[in-house]
Amino acid sequence: MKSPATTIVIDRRRLLPLIAAAPVLAFGRTAAAQAPSPSGWPSRVVKLVVPFTPGGGIDGIGRILGARLSEMWGQQVVIENKPGAGGNIASEFVARSAPDGYTMYISAAGLAVNRYLFASINYDPLADFAPVTLICLFPNILVVPSSSQAHSVGDLLALARTNPGKVTFASPGHGSSPHMSGELFKYLAKVDLTHVPYRGAAPAFTDVIAGRVDCTFAVMASGLPLVRSGQLRALGVTTAARVAAAPEVPTIAEAGVPGYDTSSWFAFFVPAKTPAEIISKIHADTVAALAEPQIRAKLDALGVVVVGSTPEQLGIHLQAEMERWAPVIKAANIRVSE
Repeated sequence: MKSPATTIVIDRRRLLPLIAAAPVLAFGRTAAAQAPSPSGWPSRVVKLVVPFTPGGGIDGIGRILGARLSEMWGQQVVIENKPGAGGNIASEFVARSAPDGYTMYISAAGLAVNRYLFASINYDPLADFAPVTLICLFPNILVVPSSSQAHSVGDLLALARTNPGKVTFASPGHGSSPHMSGELFKYLAKVDLTHVPYRGAAPAFTDVIAGRVDCTFAVMASGLPLVRSGQLRALGVTTAARVAAAPEVPTIAEAGVPGYDTSSWFAFFVPAKTPAEIISKIHADTVAALAEPQIRAKLDALGVVVVGSTPEQLGIHLQAEMERWAPVIKAANIRVSE
């Protein structure tokens, strides 16, 4: 494995204002009041594009919010999964969609990192999308098959050091948060793991559960239920502090990789030039949904921190994520050829 020439520093202080403000943003305003419809919007089906296959965390949260927005709007919000190329297929589709409010996008880390991973992409993550709201922040969780001989992060590190390049980790695609969590783990632990990308979380989980791949840094929302069902074993969470949804699982930092700390996120975007009044309604109604006890309970069970940011705060967050991960990807010499 190549040794990067620079030190990776994950500055989570940029996220602290959003985390600290989360209760205010999601629950402190009169969020329970549904925003008035601008010019009769929506008058037909709204499409919510998901960049990965069904069965993953981003798909699950998209479906929770999509179902509630359908009820609020009196129009169906249809989930359209467009996996492939680490989310680039979905991103390009949304970027080229009509800016009329009838195409929404739930995205994550790939929107911030793919321009640095791929030789070229056919969209601009800043110019081609209008931010709506940062839905939530959450850790990933390092899991192995229940049959694995690794019962701790230390065990996995020992396997990797004894068998360099032979221990594999799955992800739902290049540039996804599980992929980047794995690359950060490799760098800080100074081990050589082999990345195995899939077209979504569901096929990745299938192979990890079966033992065909050694581990994955799963999105908490989709990985934790598989741990609770006994299909996977949790070794550690990616954040600096333990997670309330799984307090028995140590952090990766305390379990053997000092300094390891990274969070993932999901957010709503729409195509650039979508009318401001439509963006305002999607934002207000999404924040209202996030404030509802039944929605909050579902998200709490998935181990996420609800944010419900303003569009302006999401724009700042996306820019900060791009600036944060660009040097990480360069230092680790990560490139995607496809």
